[in-house]
Amino acid sequence: MSICAEKIALIDYGAGNLHSVYNALKAAGAHSVEVTHDAHYIAAADRIILPGVGAFGACKDALFAIDGMIDALEQSVRGGAIPFLGICVGMQLLADTGVEHGMHKGLGWIKGNVRAFDPSETIKIPHMGWNEIRLSKHHPLAGNGLLLSGEAYFLHGYKFDALDESDIIARTHHGGTVTAAVGKDNILGVQFHPEKSQHYGISFLARFLQWRP
Repeated sequence: MSICAEKIALIDYGAGNLHSVYNALKAAGAHSVEVTHDAHYIAAADRIILPGVGAFGACKDALFAIDGMIDALEQSVRGGAIPFLGICVGMQLLADTGVEHGMHKGLGWIKGNVRAFDPSETIKIPHMGWNEIRLSKHHPLAGNGLLLSGEAYFLHGYKFDALDESDIIARTHHGGTVTAAVGKDNILGVQFHPEKSQHYGISFLARFLQWRP
């Protein structure tokens, strides 16, 4: 199926920078992008994107509260191997748990947990601004060129600790090593904001639209 014919679902659950992500997808070459909370549409989409801005627990509650949403995601992403992209908190929700403002369960698609940065007088929290992306050479997605080395824009106060090193496909540095991207099979998550990352972000989204896991 060509990119022109694909139905791309950008999930609206009240917790994402939807307008900017929508515009970035259009700039990257997407033709049919639907901003939606309709579980039936999402279940039938060819690609699914979950943005996220805010606290882990609030985002999780909002997503899980939409009637039929989790079943639709499980059916399409886990059952149907539809390409999936989580952005910022959308990536963090892939984890088993998050501890922002209490302990919360995530989707559990990528084993790990989301925790606060270690306290430090030398770094600013939240982590905000441009940072270099450094690839893990051992992950097939890196080898296929889905992510390239470069600089991307970050804005987050919590970080994803993956339990399995093979699920980490890129890292950055902010007071220590920070996971910049995780991936498993047809599931991809990025801590940075492609929609704020100018040429790097548009190029990344263009590659995601062409990705055939």
